[in-house]
Parts: sequence; structure tokens; C-alpha cells
Amino acid sequence: MLWIKVFHIFFVVSWFAGLFYLPRIFVNHAMVSDEATCNQLKLMERKLYRFVTPMMLLSIIFGFWIISYNPQYYFSSGWMQAKIALVAVLVGYHLYCGRLVKTFANDENRRSHVFYRLFNEFPVFVLLACIILVVVKPF
Repeated sequence: MLWIKVFHIFFVVSWFAGLFYLPRIFVNHAMVSDEATCNQLKLMERKLYRFVTPMMLLSIIFGFWIISYNPQYYFSSGWMQAKIALVAVLVGYHLYCGRLVKTFANDENRRSHVFYRLFNEFPVFVLLACIILVVVKPF
């Protein structure tokens, strides 16, 4: 089971790296207007999103693999229920990032870089909450 935990942590870290960086690219993209830079940022956004999506899926797969060793304990634990809810919210955030990648690809962005700066902070708080839930197990 330790190897499964190792891979779960690895894929979670990889997924979060992408979730931290992709909105940062959105910040830069919302600030530029020259075509060459926009095209470069579109390429970066598309490639990063395509890279981190499998990381998300593997994080979830390995997480549920860990749960499968003792589902009665995990599903009856309040901290795990809260963590699963946060992961569901994070999946929604990830999918919304994919929508934003398409929005930028179609030159349809209507939001400012300030919006994306605030948007970029959301996964930081989700990560902190998940770590607290797993380590402290407050419920």
C-alpha cells in the first residue's frame, strides 16, 4: 500500500503544479495583445492542460485505490468525506480551466488579469484544506 500512496502523492503534486501554473499563464495571456505572444501562450495553455488532465485522473484513481483497502473506515470518516468533496470541487475547477483554455484559444476572453490573479489563488486554499484534513483528521 505504501507504493500506492507514493504514486498518489506524486500525481497529486503533479496535478497541483499544473493547477498553480495554468491560471498564471491566463494572467499573462489576459495582459498581452500582440499576436505572437498570444499564440505562444495558447500553445502553452493547451499543452499544460493536456499534461495535467491525466495527472488529475491518476490522482483520483490512486486515491480510490487507497480507499479500497478499508472502504468502511474511509467512507465513514468525516475528514475523508470532506476531502472527497474538496476533490470534487477541484475537479470542477480543473474542468473550468479547460473551458478557459478554449476561451483563450478562440480569442474570446473578456476577463482582466486581476480576475485570473484571484482565480489562481483558489487551488492553494483547497490544497491547504486537504492537507489539514488528511494530517489532522479534524472530524
